[in-house]
Amino acid sequence: MKNLLSFTVLSLGGVLLFGMRAHALDVGINEVSSQIQLSASDPREIVARIINTAMMFLGIIAVVIILLGGFKWMTAAGNEDKVSEAQKLMGAGVIGLVIILASWGIASFVLNQLINATGN
Repeated sequence: MKNLLSFTVLSLGGVLLFGMRAHALDVGINEVSSQIQLSASDPREIVARIINTAMMFLGIIAVVIILLGGFKWMTAAGNEDKVSEAQKLMGAGVIGLVIILASWGIASFVLNQLINATGN
């Protein structure tokens, strides 16, 4: 986990450094942009949209897991093994949903702070 965090921080630093160099040097971005019609949207907004869409899909999956657990519980017909399996499934769904919501909140906070810190 520590190595993954270090890799992520170094990768983001490299991306930010490369982004600063691209503005300092004329590398023909305007020429390429006119040829392939690059988007005029801010890259930070694009990343925010991608994160929100991914979190939406993960949230839907977590809710489906919770519903599946509830369905298994209701169709267990008193069988304790099936009931405990359904409870575990619902517990895993709830924990997953909490993790998804927490990660969305953290990502939203970081992106908002990044946008505010860069002057937009």
